[in-house]
Amino acid sequence: MKKIFIIGLFLTITSLAVFAQESKTLRKKANLTLLDHWDNPNGTVERGYAGKSIWKWDEIPSDKKPMPENLRARYREYGSINQKLGINGTVLNNVNAKPMMLSTDMLKKTKKIADVLRPYGMKVYLSVNFASPKALGDLDTADPLDKNVAKWWKKKADEIYRLIPDFGGFLVKANSEGEPGPMDYGRTHVDGANMLARALKPHGGIVMWRAFVYSAKGGDRASQAYDEFMRFDGQFLDNVVIQIKNGPIDFQPREPLSPLFFGLKKTPMMLEIQATQEYTGNSIQTCFLAPMWKEIINSLPLNPDGTRIPVAAVSNIGDSPNWTANDLAMANWYAAGKLANDPSLSPREIAEDFLREYYTDDERFVKPVTDLLLRSYEAVVNYMMPLGLHHIFAGGHHYGPEPWCYHEGWREDWLPRYYHKADSEGIGFDRTIATGSGNISKYPEPLRSQYENIDTCPEELLLWFHHVSWNHRMHNGETLWEALCHKYDQGVREAEEFVKIWESIRPYIDADKYERQHSRFVRQAKDAWWWRDACLLYFQWFSHLPLPADCPTPRHHLDELMKFNLGIDNYTAPEIDALP
Repeated sequence: MKKIFIIGLFLTITSLAVFAQESKTLRKKANLTLLDHWDNPNGTVERGYAGKSIWKWDEIPSDKKPMPENLRARYREYGSINQKLGINGTVLNNVNAKPMMLSTDMLKKTKKIADVLRPYGMKVYLSVNFASPKALGDLDTADPLDKNVAKWWKKKADEIYRLIPDFGGFLVKANSEGEPGPMDYGRTHVDGANMLARALKPHGGIVMWRAFVYSAKGGDRASQAYDEFMRFDGQFLDNVVIQIKNGPIDFQPREPLSPLFFGLKKTPMMLEIQATQEYTGNSIQTCFLAPMWKEIINSLPLNPDGTRIPVAAVSNIGDSPNWTANDLAMANWYAAGKLANDPSLSPREIAEDFLREYYTDDERFVKPVTDLLLRSYEAVVNYMMPLGLHHIFAGGHHYGPEPWCYHEGWREDWLPRYYHKADSEGIGFDRTIATGSGNISKYPEPLRSQYENIDTCPEELLLWFHHVSWNHRMHNGETLWEALCHKYDQGVREAEEFVKIWESIRPYIDADKYERQHSRFVRQAKDAWWWRDACLLYFQWFSHLPLPADCPTPRHHLDELMKFNLGIDNYTAPEIDALP
């Protein structure tokens, strides 16, 4: 077993070396680093946990009146922070875009935001609804091959650039999760993206076309973006960039890198990561994502032109006075910009710099809280979904656990059972070539062989790629069931330790900042127990195995846990306290 483990470790190291050696030596600055705001015109923010949108469209005049000074000051501060972090662009609105964002009135308001941000080296971009010609124009179609549709987009692009000469371009979510797109007319992603690209090209604008597409009938969801876009490699115009989520599912706490990054050889790509903590505890829990992002960015291949793949981070910003509600969550905004521009930085360097800048340079604070931040990501993975488990969240809000979740009429790939596949034999999604969905075939060698072999597959991704027997022996000699239990316990212990660490630094920061964060750490520890008990007690139904002797007795009963949907806005569960 030890020999097999060493072989697996060698393959892991070799794999990373093959795909990352150039990005470790080539220190070109990415020429594009964006924040993607999932903000709606009505002020709500999809997957936002820091208040309402910072873009106050109702308060920004569309005529010649100046923008209110309070907004100008806020946007100048926003621009200044982003400039310091190396973020040079912002997508102002949700990828689930409303056609009204391209109305003349909204474009005039967008111009005023662009004018404020321009001195900070930031361009503005807009997410666009593909059906806008029907919603805003006199057309009865949005078919990208219709000449009148193409003329409409050209005219709209001309209007935008008259107002905003340095406008960046469009971000597009098409034919995904109900959004309109070219396939509504029997066309392809190439047809849709290239039509928009032609409208923008005379002005120097780009189209960022999202690869987040999947269908209930498309087979393994982890393979669908690859299958959809590989056939179009090399067919997009040169001002089209394919924006790919870091993993092949949806911003899970831990995923393998999307195989599409390795597959596309002729098409510019952009990495999409998520600073807003949709799947890592919202604004309640502290989860410093730099360790995950560092590994992702340094494992990416280069773009076809030899440059590093640029980065877009889904924003965690709202109109909360401290920007991100959770003070420490601002570290993720900070890390996204820093790592995108310099992947050689270590998570420790980033954490220390952030804490010194936004709290204090007192080492009695900086050292323990840096250590806490560096431990927080792995802790969250452990008490939520260790060993490659994924997408077992409560439906809708994605905060608490609900591995038993079932809703009549929901698609199978929206239900946790689609992903964990627990049964009396074992647990995990079989994505192998030999017996499973074949998703592993999308990866190049040596990753393909490494992932296919259950003994060399990295254990942190084991249940992502394999359906594993409850009694399977792990590298340390534990059974899978024992290892699963111990991972959950380890995560809970870490979350409880974070409360103690935070209490130890109380003398070194102001009282308001201390109390604001303390209540969150207390809640995080309680919710870690909720996650641990819910998952282990539920999976025990299938394993029929006792908890190991060294595991604590659960604090909750499964029937109690199944009565409550543990969410950020739902504090009715026993012993779960609301935040102030």
